[in-house]
Amino acid sequence: MNTPAPSREPDPLHREPLPVDLLIRSLDRYADRTAVHIGDETLTYREVRDRISTVAQAYRALGLGVGSRVALLSANRPEVLFTQGANGVVGVRFVSLHPMGSLDDHAYALADGDIETLIYDPDKYEERAAQLAAAVPSLKTLLALGPTAAGTDLIATAAGFEPEPLTAPDVSLNDTGSLAYTGGTTGKSKGVMLSYRGAAALLRIQMAEWQWPAETRFLVCTPLSHAGGAFWNPTSLQGGSIVVLPGFSPAAVLAAIEKYRITSTMLVPTMLYALLDYPELDKYDLSSLETVFYGASAISPTRLAEAVRKFGPIFFQFYGQAESPMTISVLRKEDHDLDKPERLASCGKPVPWLHVALLDDQGNTVPDGEPGEVCVRGPLVMQGYLNKPEQTAEATRFGWLHTGDIARQDAEGFLYIVDRKKDMIVSGGFNVYPREVEDVLSAHPAVSAAAVIGVPDDKWGEAVKAVVVLREGQQVAVEELQALVKERKGAVYTPKSVDFAASIPVSPLGKPDKKALRAQYWGESARQVN
Repeated sequence: MNTPAPSREPDPLHREPLPVDLLIRSLDRYADRTAVHIGDETLTYREVRDRISTVAQAYRALGLGVGSRVALLSANRPEVLFTQGANGVVGVRFVSLHPMGSLDDHAYALADGDIETLIYDPDKYEERAAQLAAAVPSLKTLLALGPTAAGTDLIATAAGFEPEPLTAPDVSLNDTGSLAYTGGTTGKSKGVMLSYRGAAALLRIQMAEWQWPAETRFLVCTPLSHAGGAFWNPTSLQGGSIVVLPGFSPAAVLAAIEKYRITSTMLVPTMLYALLDYPELDKYDLSSLETVFYGASAISPTRLAEAVRKFGPIFFQFYGQAESPMTISVLRKEDHDLDKPERLASCGKPVPWLHVALLDDQGNTVPDGEPGEVCVRGPLVMQGYLNKPEQTAEATRFGWLHTGDIARQDAEGFLYIVDRKKDMIVSGGFNVYPREVEDVLSAHPAVSAAAVIGVPDDKWGEAVKAVVVLREGQQVAVEELQALVKERKGAVYTPKSVDFAASIPVSPLGKPDKKALRAQYWGESARQVN
């Protein structure tokens, strides 16, 4: 009788399933159901399973195994699902490069992560792959999702194999399964190490706390390699299907919802605003929508109320960050109560699967109702920042993950983020939280979006500046906006100046890029305080 090889998991008897274990079971259980609509292709769970199997075999034939360092750079195409599945089955340590990232951003992540293998979309990133191979010493292998001149055709290699049953890799739950590079809005991007245990915790929270429709037909209009892909495993566990668009456009999203009778999707706030402002919105049948998940950045309470009135009580907010991904707290559909408009400024209540506290700078819990930093403990929390022990120690001092978000908690347990800790403005000795000013400005009917920063000022140290994007065809005087803030928040919070702009800069992840915005006013100053 063959004796099985010893497991790397110290306690295999009590080892919980990995997300890839659950994916494998879903692929088998729902083999004959439709899994994916993407482009001109419609794939069943069986077809997705078999393609994952052949790609995983190709990985191994090309020398990839448990712990191999792999990156993915691709537009939305079916092969992204196959490679992500193969990543889980083989047990590589992977990082997804954002499709909108610059060459420097991509090269930095590959070098910092000591990445050996880049899998790329040759239709979009053939030239970028060659540039990265020349720029990053650790990068030895290029694998393309189709015919290529720069590397090896991974898909052609996979076609030489017959599908085999899928099995999960022999890994420890504490091993790093993936790296997520932060948006870098407050400094150089950091590689967040996420464990298999953390990935399992995220999936468990998604299934237990998120309000999924009775029948899930999920529309992906964000990068499948990033936020979009995070919804594939929860959908597959329910035997649902995903419809994948190349990207976001109001017309394409609305047409897909009507055509496929979409029951759920995920939008970042800027996408929701674009749908609300789309002049032909009322021409589409959106009655199938049951749940719209939203997150990634703060939302205007005024525009959220507008969305609830337009689409109904179908909105569900998730709040998290790369270091504790996606779900620290949630604002459920029934909590979007138009009779309690102040609630729309909340990011919800902490999920019960984590320890969440508001702490002061000394690590003490702040008094009820007072602002403090959102801090987290639990299996969802990162292992640390790759190769950055000092920054890891700073982010996890007192035995808590420090999110950098300042919030207060009301008597009912709802959290209200007043700002990023590093975004706070000190003007004339007073602390000003930009989020509170942004919420007031966004309530004006002429305002589509607003961002508030501190700028150098000889008298005040830092002066409050607002950058405002107007709705199409609308005008408003600077003095009117200043008067509105003064009335709602007082003189200290009132912007000393207001600039009108066509748009607010966003990071590759779609979040307002305060760093880029400040750079327009702070110039080459090494310090962003005055």
